[in-house]
Amino acid sequence: MNVREIHVGMIEEAVKSLFLKANTSIGQDVYNALMDMKDKHERSPLGKDILDQILKNHDIARDKGIAMCQDTGMAVVFLDVGQDVHFVGGALEEAVNKGVKGAYEEGYFRKSVVSDPLFDRKNTGTNTPAVIHTRIVKGDRVKILAMPKGFGSENMSALKMLTPAAGVEGVKKFVVQTVMEAGPNPCPPTVIGVGIGGTMEQAALIAKRATARPVGSRNEDLRYCRLEEEILKEINDLGIGPGGLGGTTSCLAVHIEFVPGHIAGIPVAVNICCHACRHAEVTI
Repeated sequence: MNVREIHVGMIEEAVKSLFLKANTSIGQDVYNALMDMKDKHERSPLGKDILDQILKNHDIARDKGIAMCQDTGMAVVFLDVGQDVHFVGGALEEAVNKGVKGAYEEGYFRKSVVSDPLFDRKNTGTNTPAVIHTRIVKGDRVKILAMPKGFGSENMSALKMLTPAAGVEGVKKFVVQTVMEAGPNPCPPTVIGVGIGGTMEQAALIAKRATARPVGSRNEDLRYCRLEEEILKEINDLGIGPGGLGGTTSCLAVHIEFVPGHIAGIPVAVNICCHACRHAEVTI
């Protein structure tokens, strides 16, 4: 068996580059969706104007290389590590955190992480430690997904342990109610990640990862695909609108992911992303 060596310095540089990119430039899929909503779907004149301002803000951030939002978030990093990879030159998590620190210093991004969440609440000054999720996969490559997660939207996310009797309607009701109660707080139009099944923490994890799916993509299972479309319509019928000021564009996409679960329950997690839905990825 051939083992591929990867120096952790490559990971550090990749993470730094991804967070510099994600905080200053939204993905083309999100940009196209915002344009499409402004030009074809939003019926409120005020809603159209807000969408236009959102797009102009993104253009300025991209062209000038500055943060598109003052909340540059906690650094969430998903690492898919090939089982044939051997890291050399240091510790993997330390390299990730160095990359995050470097990006937030070079980009002049706001550092938002406190070392103690409840008592001292002292800022670490580096926006670290990052929230790192690692899974081992086949092959000799490393895929890095970087997600700066702002807390205007993160604070509106929710988890509920449903019973099997709740069924599809129970899931739908919970997701729509969560978005309705969030109102303007997560900076709509939003992207909604929904995780169904597994255990409490697994549902939350797949919900967050689901927000990084390309806007416009659908779950390959036709049942979940239809559910995504139904929930998206119900959310946009709420009238929250761009910026929460009314309109027909409250949500750009609903992405549902599911995993096998226990016979006695249906964990459902709703992770809400703001209109920027910031993320960037690379494979080494």
